[in-house]
Amino acid sequence: MQRILSGITSGIAPVADAWQNEELAGSVDPNTVLLEDGQLGNYEPKEPEVPSNQPGEGGLPVVVSDDAGMRESKRADQEYGFNTYVSDMISLNRTIPDIRMEECKHWNYPESLPSVSVIIVFHNEGWTPLLRTVHSVLLRSPPNLLKEIVMVDDYSDKEHLEDKLEKYIKRFNGKVRLVRTDDREGLIRARTIGAKHATADTIIFLDAHCEVNVNWLPPLLAPIKHNRRVMTVPVIDGIDANTWEYRSVYGEVDRHFRYCLPIFFCLIGTDMCFSSPTHAGGLFAIDRLWFHELGYYDEGLQIWGGEQYELSFKIWQCGGGILFVPCSHVGHVYRSHMPYTFGKLSGKPIISTNMLRVVRTWMDEYEQYYFIREPQALHVDPGDLSVQFALKKRLHCKSFKWYMENVAYDVLSHYPFPPKNKVWGEARNHHTGKCLDRMGGIPGPLGANACHGFGGNQLLRLNVEGQLTQGEWCLTPKGIHVQANHCVKGTVNGPWDTGLIVHRHTRQCLTVDKPNPGDLTLTRCDAENPLQKFEWKEFYQ
Repeated sequence: MQRILSGITSGIAPVADAWQNEELAGSVDPNTVLLEDGQLGNYEPKEPEVPSNQPGEGGLPVVVSDDAGMRESKRADQEYGFNTYVSDMISLNRTIPDIRMEECKHWNYPESLPSVSVIIVFHNEGWTPLLRTVHSVLLRSPPNLLKEIVMVDDYSDKEHLEDKLEKYIKRFNGKVRLVRTDDREGLIRARTIGAKHATADTIIFLDAHCEVNVNWLPPLLAPIKHNRRVMTVPVIDGIDANTWEYRSVYGEVDRHFRYCLPIFFCLIGTDMCFSSPTHAGGLFAIDRLWFHELGYYDEGLQIWGGEQYELSFKIWQCGGGILFVPCSHVGHVYRSHMPYTFGKLSGKPIISTNMLRVVRTWMDEYEQYYFIREPQALHVDPGDLSVQFALKKRLHCKSFKWYMENVAYDVLSHYPFPPKNKVWGEARNHHTGKCLDRMGGIPGPLGANACHGFGGNQLLRLNVEGQLTQGEWCLTPKGIHVQANHCVKGTVNGPWDTGLIVHRHTRQCLTVDKPNPGDLTLTRCDAENPLQKFEWKEFYQ
């Protein structure tokens, strides 16, 4: 990737970035050029899209205010996790705002780029969100690059996804294919099924409720043409789940690995690709044969959860790399809730089991820090990992120590290794029979509630440095009360001690409020006060 600076400059800040290391994947591509004198890039559209006369054009919100519409909106949200009532008003080919950086319009990409199979997995998806995803890909992708769209139906049972869908896609003359699973597979395995049906040079995975933006495709493909072992990831914009407004947001990062390996999400003012140790998981491009060489996703992973880490570690440790591509934008609807269950696996610790497979396979001696963060997972059975270890050996994959020193080399300066836990589990006050409970909301109060033994908001950790946490949240005093809030970045210590749960700075103790036993206050410590005595009980999934 090179710049011709006599015309346009990007004014980017220098990036201390792993892809500048010649030993790592993602080196500069000399065949991708920034043009001078304001010339448009070779894949830029020659004419603007023509808007329809339907609501929501230009990505504008569609607001429903009448009683009947609000009832339908609520019903739709309950069924799908977003407002399909509004979605149904909007054109499948609607226009959306081009929110790329100005420099993105002036890049020339190689004329000969790899072909693409776009894979869209769905389960009981709404009709118009699903088809708008398909239409946007067809509308905004160069036809010579888009070989096919492979739709993978993961055992849906909604009527509109049966014969109606099969008849609808016939209008695309074979460009869109439909694959149906014989049982509920979950997102991870359904994606692998789609990859095995794909026939193009590269694969791009999209969720079933997306809208790709202007000239989204060539920026994802050019780095892969230069190095086929590079995964590329677009910027994910937000589509409002209620109004369907398209807007620029940088999605919430997944902090399940906080204190162990947070996502390195470094979006600064640059139009050039930059590398990251991990990716968000939902939307990315990868060489089809490279994905096959990597063993696709670990076949032991179920439904969803942890697959983004498994693939990220595997790519980097086995000779590849991950590049974020600021000039490729894809809009994504973030559901208000998950509208379906895990089927026969409902109630099982699926995500914890998935995470444990990743940790046991790829993190070597660093797994200890995961178990400090997730102590209840220590005795979860990850299943047979022999296939994964054989893959590591066959591909001559590097250690996690190499990964931390060469790829995620600056993570520890922001998120130090956590100290060991002094106590963890549920903290029960025997006098009231209630357990400490993060009641919800961030920031939000720490209270006391009936002990349920399922962990979640009642699983607390107090480390040897005095930091009291629930999940990823730190518990800190606010006046005479205690609230859960974001931990101060870079800190692993805190003001708490155990026995009685003592705030070391004020020397006050956590106390169940006698008139309102669901509330907690900080009061003068009294070793005889039963409302200040908590017993910690560890439990495992």
